[in-house]
Amino acid sequence: MAKGHRSQIKRERNANKDNRPSAKVSYARVSVTKACFVLDAIRGKDVETALAILAYNPRYASSVIEKLLKSAIANAENNYPDKNYKAENLYIAECYANKGPTMKRIQPRAQGRAYRIEKRTSHITIVLDER
Repeated sequence: MAKGHRSQIKRERNANKDNRPSAKVSYARVSVTKACFVLDAIRGKDVETALAILAYNPRYASSVIEKLLKSAIANAENNYPDKNYKAENLYIAECYANKGPTMKRIQPRAQGRAYRIEKRTSHITIVLDER
C-alpha cells in the first residue's frame, strides 16, 4: 500500500545518494553493444591500466570512454576535497551503458523502396572508487 507522502519518499531516496566520484556522457553516438565491448575490458581495473587499454584499443567507443574516464578522474580529484582522492589509488567500480534515443534515417533502395537506418545513441556512466 502507501509508503508515505511523495516528498517523504523523495527525501529518503535522496538520503541514500551514492557519494563515489563519477562521470556520465549522455547521447554518445555509439551503440550500447559496441560501448559494452570496451567497458567490459576496463571494468574493475585501476585507472592507469584502464587508460592504457583505452589508448591502444582500435574501437571508436574507446576514444569516447577514455575522455569520460579522464573526466571522472578529474571529478574525483577536484570535487571531493574532504576525501583526498589520488589518481593512483582509484579503480573503476562500475561502468555501464544505457540505451539512449535512436535517430531514424531513410536509405533509398531499388524500385522506390526506402530502408530505415537506425543511428543508435547511448548514455555511458563510469563510477570510480578508492582501493
